[in-house]
Amino acid sequence: MNRFLFKHIDNSGLIVFRIIFGLLCFLESVGALFTGWVRRTLIEPEFTFSFIGFEWLQPLSGDWMYVYYIVMGIFGLLIMVGYKYRFSMLMFAIMWTATYLMQKASYNNHYYLLMLLSFLMVLLPANRYASLDVKFNPSLKRLSMPSWCKWIFVIQLFILYTYASIAKLYPDWLDTSVVAILMKGKASYPLVGELMQQKPVHYFISYGGILFDGLIIPLLLFKPTRKYAFFASIFFHLFNSIVFQIGIFPYLSLAFSLFFFESNSIRNLFLKKKEFYNANEIITPKYSTVIISLFSVYFLIHIALPLRHHFFKDDVLWTEEGHRLSWRMMLRAKSGNVSYSVIDEETNSAIPIRLNDYLTEKQQRGASTKPDIIWQFAQYLKQSFAKKGKTVRVYVRAYVSVNGRPSKQLIDPKVDIANEEWYHYKHHDWILPSK
Repeated sequence: MNRFLFKHIDNSGLIVFRIIFGLLCFLESVGALFTGWVRRTLIEPEFTFSFIGFEWLQPLSGDWMYVYYIVMGIFGLLIMVGYKYRFSMLMFAIMWTATYLMQKASYNNHYYLLMLLSFLMVLLPANRYASLDVKFNPSLKRLSMPSWCKWIFVIQLFILYTYASIAKLYPDWLDTSVVAILMKGKASYPLVGELMQQKPVHYFISYGGILFDGLIIPLLLFKPTRKYAFFASIFFHLFNSIVFQIGIFPYLSLAFSLFFFESNSIRNLFLKKKEFYNANEIITPKYSTVIISLFSVYFLIHIALPLRHHFFKDDVLWTEEGHRLSWRMMLRAKSGNVSYSVIDEETNSAIPIRLNDYLTEKQQRGASTKPDIIWQFAQYLKQSFAKKGKTVRVYVRAYVSVNGRPSKQLIDPKVDIANEEWYHYKHHDWILPSK
């Protein structure tokens, strides 16, 4: 194991990846500003639905979130040029994680991936060449890195894509009904909008997605199929970028290809002046056992997390218990109608609740279809009325449709949701059965 993980290999792929990664971190940060995402998601809402347990983590008041994202963008540039690399990378990782945890209305698996990668990048010697750190301190310069620096990316991607492929193996995806619903929203796209409504295209997307996710990592690792897999990746990720408009993720995914091609090819293409390292020394550090143990635990956790929904009662597509942190990407379409009844315990009278008075349009979608957000909003209502000296009960009537099926009642209307506890690892009986 030590011979495999601590054999030194040329570090060209990691160096180029750092440059691209820093640029993408910068573009993600400033893109959120210029597209209005920061304003819509973090400034306009009266409050945000944070991850449960992180309710204390709310956006900065006023326009300070603009400054926050500008600072994140600056750290992205510092990562790209390799200046004070570990500090810059750690600060970006912490700031990105905070924004990830403080809101769920725009939950995205790609945001989760960027959080994981940011902390992994802190640990890597990605500033040992073509960086300002080396320019100011030449003793930092290295031409090689331990082999494990490459394999943590390969293993992380293998887990991600494998679970993404497995999650698609269910009837609504296999009969293309999910893809058909997703494509309806793309009908107005110029040139491709009408094409996206065709049944053969739906089958191509459905089954192509399963095959791509399930096979892309093995095909990139196998030299005879590597180039073909790379060209398939270009098509797949550019298609996702154009059709689904998912930010930097398609380009980040293409950047991962740097860890699958020969280091000498990467060097010849991007770092022509760099000397190629091929000594293949094995340098086992004193703390090698610690490194192996930590990464073993890390990957075991990430193998286990996507399995946890199997230990909850009912279908994860309905309850969403175990949905997050599981690489379940664009798997279902949900719509719903909801009404919240607030009852004053002193007078036993109903207090009318207009969602528009509390939530943005995007937040209302979550508060209509997602049990955890429904629970959080009930808690928020209870606390808001408590500040006015009122003790209240909160009842919810939510009718939800999954993948175009007839709507069914999601929440038990007889249960005071505001007085229910939240359990991370236990089913909530106030979520009514899907069947």
